[in-house]
Amino acid sequence: MSLTDKAIVQIRELIRSGALPPGSKLPPEPELAAQLGLSRNLAREAVKALAVARVLEVRRGDGTYVTSLQPSLLLEGLGGAVELLQGDSSALQDLMEVRRLLEPVATALAATRISDEQLAEVERHLNAMRDAQDDVERLNAHDAAFHRAVISATGNETLLTLLESISGRTLRARIWRGLVDTQASGRTLAEHEAIFWALSVRDASLSQAAALLHVSNTELWLRDHLRSGEALPWGVTTGL
Repeated sequence: MSLTDKAIVQIRELIRSGALPPGSKLPPEPELAAQLGLSRNLAREAVKALAVARVLEVRRGDGTYVTSLQPSLLLEGLGGAVELLQGDSSALQDLMEVRRLLEPVATALAATRISDEQLAEVERHLNAMRDAQDDVERLNAHDAAFHRAVISATGNETLLTLLESISGRTLRARIWRGLVDTQASGRTLAEHEAIFWALSVRDASLSQAAALLHVSNTELWLRDHLRSGEALPWGVTTGL
């Protein structure tokens, strides 16, 4: 472990122990360095690294603060890592496998917790998908929003952040482009309708089965496409 890594561990321990709770301000750099028994340079490098990781926030002219430490903030970098993996067909298949393991169970949990207002939000995006069957950009936007609304109903922010990162906006858009090009979007929309219906009757087992069918079919489509040696077709991702 490098000296900088050790400095990072020391600061993280102050946060973990509650000595520096979320939202608190760190001591000035000289004081922090002295408190940790470090040089000012090491303390500065550790702060920079933790700021990149969204653990700390450096406010110019005001000092350095511990962030909210919310899962959506700390796991923010995962989505960027997933985007970088999408040039690797093996990694893509691994990501789809992880999604298949997590999303159906999360959908089942949503069925037990979803409110009428949350269900109406899911239905709104489903209706928008029906109205945009040949518009890849709109399909992709409402597809992402549909799944976000479903997983949000679990009330589990960590689960939501993980699944959104794994799905990946670019990958979702490229799959939708392929589904539209091969006229398979109708079947995929029907799968979304099945998920919505299962949620509407608050049936956890049925919701899990409907989500598993949807994710598995998407995974099979992706595997077949990758096996054919063709590049994934690009969809529109701007602003999604």
